[in-house]
Amino acid sequence: MTTYNGLVGEQTKVEQAQADVSTALQRRSDLIGNLVESVKGQMNHETEVFTKIADARAKIGSSSVTSEENQKAQGELSSALSRLISLTENYPELKSNQNVEQLMVELSGSENRIFVAHKDYNKVAAEYNQKLRSFPTVLFANMMNFKEAETFKETEEAKTVPKVDFGTSSSSQ
Repeated sequence: MTTYNGLVGEQTKVEQAQADVSTALQRRSDLIGNLVESVKGQMNHETEVFTKIADARAKIGSSSVTSEENQKAQGELSSALSRLISLTENYPELKSNQNVEQLMVELSGSENRIFVAHKDYNKVAAEYNQKLRSFPTVLFANMMNFKEAETFKETEEAKTVPKVDFGTSSSSQ
């Protein structure tokens, strides 16, 4: 009984950590929508980046995608977002817009939250998986059909944190 309750407790920690990751990703998605709407009017001819962002957000929002496809879409979104932020540097009127500046700062904070949430999730998942593999728990876990938690593996695109530059460095003046 103690073994079962311990595994359930560890499994609950994994589920909570996964929910924290989902919350951080949803926050970023909401901010991206606001940022895109804020800059779209002034960047009419940059349709490719807006299309990539919309496509990635649609994949992420789809209930039919697997966990792996979702991670890939998150990476594509990060990549498209990096491109959008790079493009905004070519528009001085956007860099001076307080709303755009605030959204970009919040987006940077969201990227940090996502990183921490992924790190925390992987730690909890590794602890749970280690407990599942230990003897004699492994025998009980197999009988009760406990499954290992998948760990988050970043794609190359997801490792790219969007660069936030408001042209304040001396080299851009």
